[in-house]
Amino acid sequence: MIKPFQPQRRTVLKHIVQYSVLGLFTLSSSLVGSLVQSTQAQTAKVINLAYQASGDIVKSKKAVEPRFKALGITVNWVGPFAAGPQLIKALNEGKVDIGNVGETPPIFDQAARPGLIPEVVYLTGRTPSDGTNQGIVVKANSSIQKVADLKGKKIAFQVGSNAQYLLAKALQEVGLKISDIQIVALTPPEARDAFIQDKADAWVGGDPLLAAVEKTTPIRNLRNAKGINTLNGFYIGRRAFVTQNPQLVRVFLEEAEKVGEQAEKNPSDYAKLLVDEQKLDPSVALKVASRRTYKLRKITPAIIAEQQRVADFYFAEKIISRKIDIKEGILSDLLYKAIIPDNIK
Repeated sequence: MIKPFQPQRRTVLKHIVQYSVLGLFTLSSSLVGSLVQSTQAQTAKVINLAYQASGDIVKSKKAVEPRFKALGITVNWVGPFAAGPQLIKALNEGKVDIGNVGETPPIFDQAARPGLIPEVVYLTGRTPSDGTNQGIVVKANSSIQKVADLKGKKIAFQVGSNAQYLLAKALQEVGLKISDIQIVALTPPEARDAFIQDKADAWVGGDPLLAAVEKTTPIRNLRNAKGINTLNGFYIGRRAFVTQNPQLVRVFLEEAEKVGEQAEKNPSDYAKLLVDEQKLDPSVALKVASRRTYKLRKITPAIIAEQQRVADFYFAEKIISRKIDIKEGILSDLLYKAIIPDNIK
């Protein structure tokens, strides 16, 4: 069970001030610099970075270790997590400080915590992919020919992940709802296995699992995520850590953006790492690397509005039980100016 975050009164009052006052002003760079300098002496000696089983280029490249070592900070990689929901559970338990998830897990987490200030906060967005790295797939010999044929069928996927958003939106396109199918709720590897073993009629999955199955199993992709998963996800942080250690978050994001830019220019370099770390076939690894996006982007009003539309869709479809306000997970202008480096646009 996820333990709810229960901030002390002083922390709550601090957050109220951030929401009601600091977020209203655009501060000068000199004031931001003062904030960063004033928080140099921190109690944090370890930064806990989460990674998912699907791979993490920052971890693979050991991109942040030198910078943090120079600051006297130990980097502790926590994982691998099967998917975003499991990662966020660890973050709420204080085991993770920064992680990388899709658009859906923060929404489900916030919806499950009525009356609480979300401990999960949005740090940056990720550049959207073209959607080809996800799909709703069936076996090539299946009688299911189109998304509408999924009505009443068993579909395996990770509940509370962007796989659920892809499925729900695809069903909506053909006049169906999640309630019209049989949910086989499993982690991504388990969902893949259930599909391969014919324990589910269809599977909603993504790379690298999808790319590997495309090579080894005759399948038909009924609908990829093109035009659906437009946000592609976020770097998220643990509120208490971010507010107390903005300079450490800034260092992490700066290095993550650098390595992401390099990977987009040379996906074959990252493909080699995937071959070594995940034991992928070289052709599969290259497909995974070329279908991913890596660069980051600032949290803007447009991104907040789009994430709110995703949350509103889930509520309208009765997938989450209450309407939420995404802005509760948004930091003040002051903190964003402190944590976002100049190389993230």
